[in-house]
Amino acid sequence: MSLALLLAALPVLYWEHPPDTAAALRLAGIERVRVPEASAPQWKTAGIDAVAFSPAEKSERIALPAPGVVARADTASATRRPWLDANGWRYLRSPNARYFEAAPRGAAALAAAEGFAYGADLVLAIDPADLAVLGAALAFLRELPHRELPGLADIGVVDDGSPLTGEVMNLLARRNLLFRPLARGSNGLPLVVELGTKAYPQNEAANPDAFALKLRGQLTDERRTLRLYGSEVVLARLTGDASRLRLHLLNYSGRTIQGLRIRLRGLWTPGEAHVLQHGRLAVETPLAQDAATEFSLPVLGPYAVVDLTTTK
Repeated sequence: MSLALLLAALPVLYWEHPPDTAAALRLAGIERVRVPEASAPQWKTAGIDAVAFSPAEKSERIALPAPGVVARADTASATRRPWLDANGWRYLRSPNARYFEAAPRGAAALAAAEGFAYGADLVLAIDPADLAVLGAALAFLRELPHRELPGLADIGVVDDGSPLTGEVMNLLARRNLLFRPLARGSNGLPLVVELGTKAYPQNEAANPDAFALKLRGQLTDERRTLRLYGSEVVLARLTGDASRLRLHLLNYSGRTIQGLRIRLRGLWTPGEAHVLQHGRLAVETPLAQDAATEFSLPVLGPYAVVDLTTTK
């Protein structure tokens, strides 16, 4: 992968602080930033690749919420499922859009990894206290083996552009039901959903959580390409082709998780897991049987990648 393509795939830090902070950026391993337009000329001799970020560009980019677990004391719920703010469904819905995100303290690594996992064009503002954490995350992402693989899905969602359809995508993502936005008339997936049809009336989707459960029942767990066990705060993105898979795992809890179990349809051989903040780790108890493959991660920080190949 060329340096230019690699850099383009990484989120870029938006840094409002003056050029005398260049040494702190270099210490964190960050040599590429976006800076306020007014201060860009002052950065030319700072030894940092600093590109002006104009108010016009910022307003043109889609503003994203910071990822993480959200406390919703005002919302009653019949379940104990945590509410996650996650942007994967937004990235899938508008893959060619440009995004801006302001991550609060503690969220920088997850925000950067989330953007990277979906190949998003993301400018990211952070709390200065997270500078070293972000630098380490970007270094980790740069060092991952390059894989250009298409996203995999079990459910197609005909996208009419409405907020209601967006909320359905959100709930599917939060249940790790792999989906792909489609144009009307598309097919080729095990299940295709179009709101407003007889099979999927809009009034059913008014309760997106129940609607997602209905779709899971129609797809059936046996036909799901991916299932996770042991956590409701880890969301997955799966890319691949007939011979290779790449599994991205994003942990929204803010805490380390141990013993996450993964099941993939098909017979696959997992390689080492690349785990942010923990390095390269062997997966545990890989088992291939009944046309499926199961394995566990010993530990999961904010993000991990596992590459798999077909079992011959």
